[in-house]
Amino acid sequence: MTKVLLIYLVSSFLALNQATLISRCDLAQVLQQEDLDGFEGYSLSHWLCLAFVESKFNISKINENADGSFDYGLFQINSHYWCNDHKSHSENLCHVDCQDLLNPNLLAGIHCAKRIVSGVGGMNNWAKWRLHCSGRPLSYWMTGCHLG
Repeated sequence: MTKVLLIYLVSSFLALNQATLISRCDLAQVLQQEDLDGFEGYSLSHWLCLAFVESKFNISKINENADGSFDYGLFQINSHYWCNDHKSHSENLCHVDCQDLLNPNLLAGIHCAKRIVSGVGGMNNWAKWRLHCSGRPLSYWMTGCHLG
């Protein structure tokens, strides 16, 4: 009985820690449906690069920062400024619960990312974007994606 319980607990723990990934082309389809192609001058390739460098297309990613804030979801949106995590002070500029940024339908994360990109700095608000995507050719991110 103890062995069965241990196996159950370990498998439950592994399931909780499993990443929720979206494929590159499936993400491109969703981003196109949400009118992000050309939004504020950024192509779908820009958005795909941002999502990859921030989360490796992991919808459920949460990262703790040195300042005690957390980054949530596909675009790693920060709790100090953009969402409410109910753990620390937040400006909550997107008027969203941080847990909603982990939703597989992606809408809360997309709407918040659009708000961030619409402000001063655009995608330069993400440090990893500046380091890995900005000023680089990015059209290869759409290779093999056949959008309707």
